Amino acid sequence: MKNFLIPTTLKADTICAVKSAINQAKKSDCEIVLMLSSETPDTFSSSQFLRQMRAGLTSGQQEVLEACRFIIQSASNCKIKVHNQFGLSSPIFKGIIDAFDIKLVILTHSYKQEPKRIHQYVTKLAGNQKCPILHLGVEQIKNDFNKALYIENATANMHVKDVQHFLNQNFSFEIVSQTRNFQNMEEFTPYLKEAISKYDIDLLVETRKGEKIKFKKTKPVNNNEGLGLPVLSLYEELA
Repeated sequence: MKNFLIPTTLKADTICAVKSAINQAKKSDCEIVLMLSSETPDTFSSSQFLRQMRAGLTSGQQEVLEACRFIIQSASNCKIKVHNQFGLSSPIFKGIIDAFDIKLVILTHSYKQEPKRIHQYVTKLAGNQKCPILHLGVEQIKNDFNKALYIENATANMHVKDVQHFLNQNFSFEIVSQTRNFQNMEEFTPYLKEAISKYDIDLLVETRKGEKIKFKKTKPVNNNEGLGLPVLSLYEELA
């Protein structure tokens, strides 16, 4: 069974994330977990605490959720679950990954732009887990991925063969080209886009290391995501 975790606030691109999970599952049984995260209510009143925890969905969120459930009906091998999470820490998030046996975390563009700290925290916590992360872009993605461009981290002691071996075991696409991760991406973006077009690449693959969690006023920009393709991020100790 291949299970997926989609942290979400139920924006429209959650539907794309669910479709992507179904495609990645292929014909394997899977469970797609939509995780709705909220801060733990800050109150001494038990009744107020319960009222805040029972806060319902907006009409727009309900529509997105119903759309996701409708899509799942056409995938007999997949089921969907909504997990409401109040408060988070690194051990709790790891517990969620382990409890649901998550094999891939899918992060949408809208979720990473959420201003609330709890959602920013989820994104950072995901980056420190050994579970692969699929970063979806703004543009509509293909139904499936076939050809990948591996962007090599200059500080990583990893060979493209090791990455491809991991992909063969867990995914169904292959690396058809590779390049190193340039500091000045603006200068090399035209060359990368030429390679993407030449080899019909529909996915970027990168590696990452765990980092100390810090909150900054300006959100860090992932240069690879700027190329307009989904990015599969692999934890270096796992790949």
